[in-house]
Amino acid sequence: MANLKEIRARITSISSTMQITSAMKMVSAAKLKKATDAIVMLRPYSEKLQEIIENVSSTTDMEGISTFTVEREVKKILYIVVTSNKGLAGAFNSSVIKELNSAISNTNHEVEILAVGKKVYDSVRRTRTVYENQSAIFDGMGFNIVSNFMERVMQSYKEGAFDQVHVIYNKFLNAATQEVHSEQVLPIAMGENKGEVNTDYLFEPNAAEILNVLIPKSIKTQVYKAILDSVASEHGARMTAMHKATDNAEALRNDLKIFYNKARQAAITNEILEIVGGAEALKNS
Repeated sequence: MANLKEIRARITSISSTMQITSAMKMVSAAKLKKATDAIVMLRPYSEKLQEIIENVSSTTDMEGISTFTVEREVKKILYIVVTSNKGLAGAFNSSVIKELNSAISNTNHEVEILAVGKKVYDSVRRTRTVYENQSAIFDGMGFNIVSNFMERVMQSYKEGAFDQVHVIYNKFLNAATQEVHSEQVLPIAMGENKGEVNTDYLFEPNAAEILNVLIPKSIKTQVYKAILDSVASEHGARMTAMHKATDNAEALRNDLKIFYNKARQAAITNEILEIVGGAEALKNS
């Protein structure tokens, strides 16, 4: 049985851990609010942009307008995989990496990885071909940074370096729930040409030129939205993980306190018995 000093040391250690996990929970909660606001504001814009593209394309002959809409034989796939740079967020990172490994194992095509986050980069850099490492993106998050590396991705796609581009990330549902999503970014899915639109538009200069501007912007926005979703999911997952860690530490500390009190009482009882025994021995001597 551990002595009282060892038990006290364990109680002190667990109390210190509780303070750390509780502080991390509060920090994540504060960051979550900002990240949630960002994704909530972007989603309507992204959805409306996609709706406009679908409406315009439904009345336009898309042949020859954009290489980003053309399906071709798949020989090589680029996966844009979004994790975080830090851990202590439960299954947040491992679930994305697991989805990536599952996608790779289910395809016979060549694969390259664009890593957004140190966790996925560290996981794949020795076993997979890394197209780019964009782990530093979280140091100064902004649409311009995403736009810059997506320009390179789209240029590589135009040149035939890839035949499909997918993004794998955690989609934010609420603070306690995140779902791993895999979406095709290129070629972009377009609506069928039905000769009608859901909304009346006046095209200036013409529908084809408008689509040539909107389609690249929609691709960049889709990836940017995925990264913002992942950031909000990370803070939600870490807040939940730290909340559970704090609760578990508190339960363990309480158990140790009960064990300590019992051990202390047993030690006191033993001391009393020794004193009584010694007194009785002296009386009988």
